[in-house]
Amino acid sequence: MRMDLIGFHIKGAFGEGCPVCRLLKEYEEDEIDTILYEHVNDPHVRAKFKESLGLCTYHAWRTVNKAYSEPLLGPLGVSIIYEHMLSVYIASLEEGKSAGTGECFLCSLIREKEKTTVEAFAERIDELLPDYERSGSILCRRHYDMIHSILMEKSPEMAEELKRVQIKKLRELNERMKSFIDKFDYRAKEGHTSDEIRALPQAVETLKGLEVIEPLEKEKKEKRRGFPWR
Repeated sequence: MRMDLIGFHIKGAFGEGCPVCRLLKEYEEDEIDTILYEHVNDPHVRAKFKESLGLCTYHAWRTVNKAYSEPLLGPLGVSIIYEHMLSVYIASLEEGKSAGTGECFLCSLIREKEKTTVEAFAERIDELLPDYERSGSILCRRHYDMIHSILMEKSPEMAEELKRVQIKKLRELNERMKSFIDKFDYRAKEGHTSDEIRALPQAVETLKGLEVIEPLEKEKKEKRRGFPWR
């Protein structure tokens, strides 16, 4: 069976770290560029911004930093967006109404992208698993759980295979972490290898994912706690 374009796209993210996180990070960057280059005055997007008075804290600052870091962008587009959001907030206070209780526009896009990506990974597990096993990638805990959960319903045998591969990768990473730590001993005769040096950030990514996951995890916890503004 030939791998389709979606399968090739996922396979292309195999290398180091969580492939799903890497694809979401790439998607996030593309969407921020699209907002700043094309959607500053888009009525539909502006209406979405009004629902949450802009973006969530994480994505608001990501957008501001992006605008200031690229000369072709500059702060004008972001300023137009947030001047409007300030006006909306002022009007809500004057009218005694609440504002900004909706979901971050960019978070909702990334959540949907995450859903379709993990589903695509699970649907193509027969084709992707051998390449995943040979690669340096390790699915983060969140995305492993999501894919494994889908497979448990659709193909328990492949769920067990994914679990086997994941444990193997985690054990190898743990050995690199131990070696990295041991070589700080003054009696160690060998220096750190490049794989050992990369072990720490890879361990953090494996357990916590990339930064793009932070707002998604935060919202999930707040909904579970029943925060009144959710």
